[in-house]
Amino acid sequence: MRSLEQVQQWPVAHAAAAVVTVDGVDTTGELDRVFRLASVTKPLVAYAALVAVEEGAIELDQPAGPPGSTVRHLLAHTSGVAFATPEVLAKPGARRIYSSAGFELLADFLTESTGIHFPDYLHEAVFEPLGMRGAVLDGSAGHAGRASLRDLTLFATELLTPELISRQTLDEATSVQFPDRDGVLPGYGSQRPNDWGLGFEIRGGKTPHWTGHSNSPRTYGHFGQSGTFLWVDPEIGVATIGLSDENFGDWARTAWPKFSDSVIAETHNTQ
Repeated sequence: MRSLEQVQQWPVAHAAAAVVTVDGVDTTGELDRVFRLASVTKPLVAYAALVAVEEGAIELDQPAGPPGSTVRHLLAHTSGVAFATPEVLAKPGARRIYSSAGFELLADFLTESTGIHFPDYLHEAVFEPLGMRGAVLDGSAGHAGRASLRDLTLFATELLTPELISRQTLDEATSVQFPDRDGVLPGYGSQRPNDWGLGFEIRGGKTPHWTGHSNSPRTYGHFGQSGTFLWVDPEIGVATIGLSDENFGDWARTAWPKFSDSVIAETHNTQ
């Protein structure tokens, strides 16, 4: 794909990217170089939680986190806990407070519920069955994942055609939870509303945004401060991954939407 040529012009030392559809995968850059994912860790952790739900180990509306909070609140960033600490800043469900600490609480809850150390559960529930051999969680469940482009293309393929969980569960996870909640989208400021699913950010009407101008409002995914992103647009059946070793900043605010718009234009022309 010609769109992928843009990635080699990004002002970074190393970059890799992929466009995934049900018909196949196109890539650029090193397939097996392992990148720090930062917050792109969260969708992987969320997927493990969804597997646990389907296995009957936990329930979405089971109490977890601060008083009054549930697994659903933690996944949807509405538990009320702060970004980096378990300090409670709001009642559960009242605000969209983006929280890495909330995902750490979720991981602890999954460890308690399954009897399996969470990094091991994530490996057994998601990484191993998908063949994500380079993927690892080495620290916080909010931001300490590492993986290669090859790994994330396998995860993106799962999001397009789920096998580890049901389509119904994935559809719920990628639908707005606790609608009309305002909050801050890191890197882009206050959003009214700040739509989120279960571990996945939902584009909605946010502008500017790290996805493309032509991405549908149903687009879901995540970006990471380490210079990484993954989005899926279910309206057109396309997933796109970008990985780099340069922290998110103005370069990404410019390059990522341009790249995403090019991908959408090119995939539409070939469909």
